[in-house]
Amino acid sequence: MKAKKVLAGFLCAAMTLGMTVPAMAEESGDAEYAMILKTQATDFWVKMWKGIEDEAEAKGVKVDLYAAQSEEDLEGQLTILESCISKGYKGIGIAPLSSVNVLPGIGEATEKGITIVDIDEKFDEQELENQGGATVAYVATDNVAVGNKGGQFIVDNVDEGAQVAIIEGKSGNQSSEDRAEGARKAFEDAGLDIIGSQAADWDRQTALDIATTYIQQNPDLKGIYCCNDGMALGAIQAVINADKVGEILVVGTDGDTEAVESIAAEQLSATVAQDPAQIGATSLDLLIDAVENGTEAKVGEFPEKTPIDSVLITAENAADYQ
Repeated sequence: MKAKKVLAGFLCAAMTLGMTVPAMAEESGDAEYAMILKTQATDFWVKMWKGIEDEAEAKGVKVDLYAAQSEEDLEGQLTILESCISKGYKGIGIAPLSSVNVLPGIGEATEKGITIVDIDEKFDEQELENQGGATVAYVATDNVAVGNKGGQFIVDNVDEGAQVAIIEGKSGNQSSEDRAEGARKAFEDAGLDIIGSQAADWDRQTALDIATTYIQQNPDLKGIYCCNDGMALGAIQAVINADKVGEILVVGTDGDTEAVESIAAEQLSATVAQDPAQIGATSLDLLIDAVENGTEAKVGEFPEKTPIDSVLITAENAADYQ
């Protein structure tokens, strides 16, 4: 019964996502590696998917790729992981939707000797240990540095003591918290007045609503840092609606195509671009190396982050990223 439920959940996820983008690359039948991403609904994850495919081709290995239906599909992503465990891959890389949602599966994979690489979102270390799970590598952008870089751009382009705000991702999400922390530190170190820091759940419309409220309640607001580009595009729409383009700076995160286009059009002020293709490629490289070298992860031991650098995109260099 459990196996049927798992398979049904997986097929449902694949069919739903497949209406727009593939939830799963064509399975090779003899692939030794699987990579499970958060979603394929945003430019960031599409680029990571492509980076993994390109690296697999360069390495001459076969990799099956999977993705959850959405950022909210916590149980569905665990179901995908359970399905991958049953297929007998030697190594699995996974970008968890939260720090804990797939940990029961990670514990099962570790018990079966499957090598795991954590991508982008860091596992909760205590709960990972509690579940008997272990990883050989953790690959991600330094998100505190990302937020700090975005916040510093605002600091450098507003007056001393200016009012600023932060729009966070999902409460409890480590990437969001790290980026908000980095931006907050930049603002505080410069003596800016932070009038609000609110979660918009990575959602564009929610961010538009939050930014609208910020603007209406704080007529002297000069800058908004957003923890991803989707929310930044919502925030800049609120600025456009208030006829304050150029007066209120909006900085996003990720370097999504639409955000770069908005910067080139002199609407969005900047974005801090991660390198999702390199994150994916590096994760696959470390997974292959660990499997081929027989590297064993140990429960209770946690790998240092393998950092991937970020870049600030502004009107001055936006053309280089289009």
